[in-house]
Amino acid sequence: MSQDLTFDIAVVGAGPAGLAFVRSLAGAGLSVVLIEGQAETSLRDPAFDGREIALTHRSMRLLKTMGVWDRIPADDISDLRQARVLDGGSSFALTFGAADADRLGVLIPNHLIRRALFEVGEGQAGVELMAGRRVADCRIGPRRPRGRLTLDDGTTIRADLIVAADSRFSFMRDRLGVGAEINRLGRSMMVCRMRHDQAHGHVATEWFDHGQTIALLPVADPEQRMSSVVMTLAAPAIADLMAQSPEAFASSMERRLKGRLTGLELVGARHAYPLATTWSHRFAGEGFALIGDAAVGMHPVTAHGFNLGLRGQETLAKVVRGARGEDTGSGRLLARYQHEHRLTSWPLYQGTNALVRLFTQETPPARLARGAMVRAGQATAPFKAVVKRMLTA
Repeated sequence: MSQDLTFDIAVVGAGPAGLAFVRSLAGAGLSVVLIEGQAETSLRDPAFDGREIALTHRSMRLLKTMGVWDRIPADDISDLRQARVLDGGSSFALTFGAADADRLGVLIPNHLIRRALFEVGEGQAGVELMAGRRVADCRIGPRRPRGRLTLDDGTTIRADLIVAADSRFSFMRDRLGVGAEINRLGRSMMVCRMRHDQAHGHVATEWFDHGQTIALLPVADPEQRMSSVVMTLAAPAIADLMAQSPEAFASSMERRLKGRLTGLELVGARHAYPLATTWSHRFAGEGFALIGDAAVGMHPVTAHGFNLGLRGQETLAKVVRGARGEDTGSGRLLARYQHEHRLTSWPLYQGTNALVRLFTQETPPARLARGAMVRAGQATAPFKAVVKRMLTA
């Protein structure tokens, strides 16, 4: 039986950004509905998806403030003490941090962060979860409550503020009439865990080899002999790797790593994701706001996407909590969020895309340019300091 329900805020999408935003509103006295297509069982205990999330110090502080950090098993948190960038066949590395210095950040499996975010929000006062439900239509009107959502079962949700947090290919963004720059890169990212002979030493390596990009991320392991391997290739090549037997796959990866890791053994399943970046033309408007990947979908190479999503929801939550009785769907109010988050996101989005273009072009001039840049960057202390602040802040 369809219903007609009214809330202060309706959030569509229970990914990390959506869950974190709802948690950030705790104690604000607002009624919130969280709508998610997945079943509640999948939110409560999400499956391992292969992704290891590199958290900055700012993100760690935020998760601690929200009560999330203590719900993540300490044995699954891997320190990140050094990051290296390699170019082509050169053994020269642009290096950030040091093995004996303070950590740059940490790496945590994505599904554990999502589970902890769900746990801290479960039973939160004023919040109603509608799982296994999808939005069929969305309208923004001139009078309060401006937002009107129609769900796939006929239920109508009215709210002063509609928040889209439903991925970089956001259905809500389209229904709200917000355009986006969408770059489908024709490449896929494959992630998996592999055991190996060498100890990783809590060092992350990003290797821009000719025709492929590989990231080696240190996974929490007592012997430091397990890493998350992230391989970026043309989509058909990734499909071929996914189809190989575990033994053939391990041999293929040893060849592709060219001896950097030996004795490779696949641990668990492989996961593949198509690569695309997105930049929404607006992050907010009268009666609505976009957060997480719905606002900006980053290339994974600099590991900023998750952290940027947490930062964006924090910015929106502060704006909403600071309204002090003002209409939370006011375009004037939401313009503050848009201004601040675009100011933060634009340099990271453009800088990451420029980095990817430079390091994936295979022309001789591009190879020379990036080799020179890596060496110059290593020798330039101010440059390294800026990049380190970007990685850890």
